[in-house]
Amino acid sequence: MRGMFIALMVMGAVWTGGLVWSIFGGLVLVPGSTITIGAPKAAVAPAPPAPAPAPPAPAPAPLPKPGAAAPAAQQSAPAVKAPAAGQDAHSHAAVSHAASVPTGVKGNQALEPRLVDGVKVFDVTASVVKWEVAPGELIDAYAYNGTVPGPLLRATEGDKIRINLKNELPEPTVLHVHGPMLPNAMDGVPDVTQPVVNPGQSFTYEFEAKPAGTFLYHTHHNSLVQKSKGLYGVLQIDPKAEVKTYDREYFQVIGELGGFFVINGKAFPSTDVLEAKLGERVRIRLINLGEMAHPMHSHGFATKVVGTDGHPIPKAVQLLKDTVTIGPGERYDLEFVADNPGAWVYHCHILSHVQNKGVEPGGMISVVKVTE
Repeated sequence: MRGMFIALMVMGAVWTGGLVWSIFGGLVLVPGSTITIGAPKAAVAPAPPAPAPAPPAPAPAPLPKPGAAAPAAQQSAPAVKAPAAGQDAHSHAAVSHAASVPTGVKGNQALEPRLVDGVKVFDVTASVVKWEVAPGELIDAYAYNGTVPGPLLRATEGDKIRINLKNELPEPTVLHVHGPMLPNAMDGVPDVTQPVVNPGQSFTYEFEAKPAGTFLYHTHHNSLVQKSKGLYGVLQIDPKAEVKTYDREYFQVIGELGGFFVINGKAFPSTDVLEAKLGERVRIRLINLGEMAHPMHSHGFATKVVGTDGHPIPKAVQLLKDTVTIGPGERYDLEFVADNPGAWVYHCHILSHVQNKGVEPGGMISVVKVTE
């Protein structure tokens, strides 16, 4: 029995060794090196894909009538620039020119309208861009005409305005003009006053500019996502016979964007400087297009609240404040006399809002520079 047991043990060892050898192949032992199991297989490079045929150029579409949606049209794919040698495909410098916005581009810049039969026509396109919110910080944004905020649309009370919206987003959208008197069909609310504008389609909004004041335009479809990504702008309607009480004017559009707290789409130190000469009167049009309230505080001077939500405030009840809390959708017209020379910060007083990714200074800070 003992001999039979030993024979069985030997046979099992031989069978197990053969199994291991058949699975792993030979073991190559090199002094001073690690163990290599089996022979390495040669890597075979995949065949390169066949080049895609060039897409046809889109045919020009006729200008839609007010309230009419244009059918979707084929769009040419933007060219994508290949990254340079040794450059990571996801690095800042490697973002394609077609998809990114140059660093120095600012939002809320005046858009010169076309004049067609006495109507001021503004052409506005909604699209996806890479927007630099702070130095080296690129975010995926939704933008009107490639900027956050979108272009400043400016008219005079009584002007006839036409806004041609073209949708190049990957989803439907609309455009709502917030504040002035509008015909119901031009209010831009999907399933209430109009159908959505699908990708590739256009829609035309037309109305008379009234009353005078600071107003907004923004998406009203999938609003929390689209507006939070930057799909908003300012409509400024000036009085017919305005008597200016100020020497300089600045728009401060505040909100949250891609995890940053921003003014005019930028976080400090990328925010613009508000400049004034000693003794000048400055008007700040403060506009909240975010989803949070922000107490905006001025160093070096107090501001007089002369207008709210596009409506002037009588002199007898104008308030003098150094901190003005503004809620989502609100606007305040503030004025001050630049009588204190120096560089003064103007910022949100929720101090976590003056940081970039937890590092101060950043976020919702701009500088008012008063020179003699």
